Amino acid sequence: MPKTETNNAPFSYDGLDRVIHEKARLGLLTSLMVHPKGLAFADLKQLCGLTDGNLSRHLQVLQEASLVEVHKGYEGNRPHTTCRLTKIGRRRFLDYLAVLERLVRDAAKAAGKDGIAPAKLGILTI
Repeated sequence: MPKTETNNAPFSYDGLDRVIHEKARLGLLTSLMVHPKGLAFADLKQLCGLTDGNLSRHLQVLQEASLVEVHKGYEGNRPHTTCRLTKIGRRRFLDYLAVLERLVRDAAKAAGKDGIAPAKLGILTI
């Protein structure tokens, strides 16, 4: 089936990046966005409620997409892993949020709530 042009499918939301859109990865990227210097593996694990294996796998997907950097080293004699957003990751995440904002506005409009301010719909403007 040929791809539909965006003009003909206004609700296709092509900008909803499948790498980012998965719940755990969305949480990871949000956590890293709030902490631009990065976070330790254990902190990410706690913030996102993930197991070690789950977190490792999601970080691997984000790293392969060049959205995060993972630095492994030692603090004293203990292994220490730090993760942070890349410049590409930050840009793609902001682009993704813009598409989500458009989706919420479109949904509100379709539901007949045109006059509602984005903040009342829970839309944050960055």
